Amino acid sequence: MARTPRLSPPPWLTAGLRPTAAPIPWAAVARASIALSAPLAVGLAVDQPVYGALVSMGALAGVIGDTADAYRMRFYNIAVPQVFGALGVTLGSLVFGQGWLAVIVLTLVALVSGMISSIGAVASVSGLLLLLNAVVGAGLPMPEPWWRPPLLLGLGGVVVLVLTLLGWPLRRGIPERSAVAGTYRTVADILEAAGTDAYDEKRQAVTTSLNQSYDLVLARRTRVHGRTPALVRLLAQLNALIPLVEAAPAAHLSARRLHRPLPAEIPAAVRELADAVEEGRTGTPVLDLPEATRPSEKAVDQALRHAATVVHAAEPNPYNVDDRLGRPAALRVRVRRTARAVLFSKESWRYGLRLALCIGLAQALVSLIDVPRSYWVALTVTFVLKPDFGSVFSRAVLRAAGTAAGLVVAALILAEVPRGWWDVPVMFVLAALIPAFSAKGYAFQTAAITPVILLLSDLLNRQGFDLVLPRLYDSLIGCGIVLVFGYLLWPESWHSRIGDRLADAVADSAAYVNRAFCSPREEDPAARVRARRVLYRDLSVVRSEFQRALTEPPPTGTVASAWWPLVVAVERIVDATTAARVRVDHGAPAPDPAEVDAVEQQLRELADGLRSSDVLVEVRAELSGDEEGVLAPLRHEVTAARAIATPRRETD
Repeated sequence: MARTPRLSPPPWLTAGLRPTAAPIPWAAVARASIALSAPLAVGLAVDQPVYGALVSMGALAGVIGDTADAYRMRFYNIAVPQVFGALGVTLGSLVFGQGWLAVIVLTLVALVSGMISSIGAVASVSGLLLLLNAVVGAGLPMPEPWWRPPLLLGLGGVVVLVLTLLGWPLRRGIPERSAVAGTYRTVADILEAAGTDAYDEKRQAVTTSLNQSYDLVLARRTRVHGRTPALVRLLAQLNALIPLVEAAPAAHLSARRLHRPLPAEIPAAVRELADAVEEGRTGTPVLDLPEATRPSEKAVDQALRHAATVVHAAEPNPYNVDDRLGRPAALRVRVRRTARAVLFSKESWRYGLRLALCIGLAQALVSLIDVPRSYWVALTVTFVLKPDFGSVFSRAVLRAAGTAAGLVVAALILAEVPRGWWDVPVMFVLAALIPAFSAKGYAFQTAAITPVILLLSDLLNRQGFDLVLPRLYDSLIGCGIVLVFGYLLWPESWHSRIGDRLADAVADSAAYVNRAFCSPREEDPAARVRARRVLYRDLSVVRSEFQRALTEPPPTGTVASAWWPLVVAVERIVDATTAARVRVDHGAPAPDPAEVDAVEQQLRELADGLRSSDVLVEVRAELSGDEEGVLAPLRHEVTAARAIATPRRETD
């Protein structure tokens, strides 16, 4: 008898409900507990619990925004959003109870918040806090005069900032050094995985780690380049890894062809370099490496010896150090580019208008309709409709699930714990859950933040247990507004643009093939390295966008699932191109220009095919050449990519 299949929700719907494996950030847990509970204790001690609650609210924003590693970046991540938060609560409190005026002001704030969120991580948090505090200010009674609420909220951010910077004298420079050492360890892992099925996963880890390390070091270097030897040395150590990263694809192809992994001494030597970076050791490097015979082995050997020399050098030349993505532009240039991107970007306006529409509807429901609704509706819209938090649809589902779980905890606290000094130990425990759960996923972060906000809200309006069920209804209404007016009514939700982004990546891969094998007169090794780094970074972004699209309901999720193998294929094409270039650099015969042109042409045709259709389309795959030549693996990867892009025909 056939078994009836079990009814279960689709994977795209439940993906976010599975906790992500991540270590608990104990230092962040301690900071959050102190930063949110101490203001409550002080407020109760001076008989001003409302003031204590506002300071804790400001601290909550600081805790959520403290996501960087380097102290300079953490300072900006915490301090800059607090300025926007202070502006937001001021605007909101000025229109508290003003009906249509509150709707108009919050709608305009939402438009600005959405548009600036596309600039970067700090701007995204700033936009979130601007709108978040405006909603709270317009929805909760604030103490007079008007300047007191922003001052108290800002004081909460200062508390988090002071607690964060307490470790700066002892740990200055350690996050950057640890990041660079971690990148060396990911390179050791990819060399160890050469020739195995684990190679692709390890390559992704290398790309992510390189991006993070460069961002971390360059965040400080833009102001102190040439004056801080420690940063110059870290940048030199990062740059020394690039030849080793480039040699890895050649080593992988060779190991797979010969069914023989790299000698264990090679990844062990890279891990020893990682330890030297982390500990700041200098001196004469000692390497005991096996003899290299083939071009790929010579490439790895030469790159490893170069990296060892740079890592152990006491004083790298500051005038011979540059990052592999180009020197950072001047501040005025970056400001001009950013302003242009915000004001003239279709994506910026599209998201700003979508957020403004949803906030306007939510605030109209709160301000104009005589039903017991609250600021929580607009607050839910603010959290759910964030472009860099993941899929809008799945976030709405996860927000509802997380809020329900958080409300269960809040209900128990509001029903059983008396208000007053008991709030301090309760807040100490609840605040600790925020950084611990945030790393597990959006639903878990929502479940941790919900009881904290409810407890602080109760200190402002004293509704007690009566807060719980209305907040659940408000959350469901907010999620409904987002799903209908922020998702279903926007064509881009149903007609994904991920194919265009993938097509751009394929076209960039074609350009990289051309650059890798251009004539000697046109060859620029530094430009080629920068192009490869930019391409890998762009592919990492494409991969993230596809992974986010996989959590969307059909048709977006279905299209992303069908095209996902092509994302992997493009990454392998870039790897094969790099491997061929490395082999040529270490003695292998250069390919015929006609072969290079044929590969480039095939990739450009593939890119054009992807742009012309929302489904996988059939394209030509006519590549021939020397099977013993350096381009043979690249031709095979291109042929495989073309096969993936060709629809399967049904057979009778």
